[in-house]
Amino acid sequence: MRADRVEVSWDAHKSEWLVRIESGEEVVRRHIRAPQDADDQKLGPMVKETVQDEGYEADPAQITIRR
Repeated sequence: MRADRVEVSWDAHKSEWLVRIESGEEVVRRHIRAPQDADDQKLGPMVKETVQDEGYEADPAQITIRR
C-alpha cells in the first residue's frame, strides 16, 4: 500500500523520533530511537524501514522531517 504522506518529528515527551504514516484517513504512528541531532542520512533509512515494516511504500519526496 502506498503512503500519501510520511512525517517525522522529534517527540520531546518520549525523547524519540515519531514517524506518522498517512494513507487516506488512516494514520499510523511509530517511534524510532535515534539521537535528536541525527542527520537526514541517518534518519532516512530508519524511516524507510519503519514505513516498510508497517506494510507501506513511500516516495522519498513524500517524507518530511521536521526539526
